[in-house]
Amino acid sequence: MQQQRVRDWMSRDVHVVRPDTSAFEAYDSMRRHNIRRLPVVDLDGRLLGIVTRSDIEQAMPQSRGEEDRRHGLFELAGTVVSDLMTQNPLTVTPESSIRNAAATIMRAKVSGLPVVANDRLVGIITESDIFRLVVSTWPDDDDEATEA
Repeated sequence: MQQQRVRDWMSRDVHVVRPDTSAFEAYDSMRRHNIRRLPVVDLDGRLLGIVTRSDIEQAMPQSRGEEDRRHGLFELAGTVVSDLMTQNPLTVTPESSIRNAAATIMRAKVSGLPVVANDRLVGIITESDIFRLVVSTWPDDDDEATEA
């Protein structure tokens, strides 16, 4: 079997933010697009960092409910993505093997990696993308998963 490459399974249409984007705006974007991470890029598309929902939630006061969460988001006023992002995140290239990407994800205990070529963000590879590969290569069974 041909070795699978990141370029074949990565998501190319990546939502990104700039370092001066408000933490609230980044969090709202993640919720609206049902994603857990946003690469942080400069105006030339160079990767500066990555910010996750968890990064932003950890910066909010502990919440017990929806009202507390709204108040916590208000507390983020004045906080920008560069205050919360992980700088110089682990990355892979489009030519990296899926095995290498999966091993890096497992070793670093992260759920996705930015894909960089020529110093520019070109995609993102996530656990979900790797699961798509796994599902596509396994033979189709007649045994369908059932809900308990």
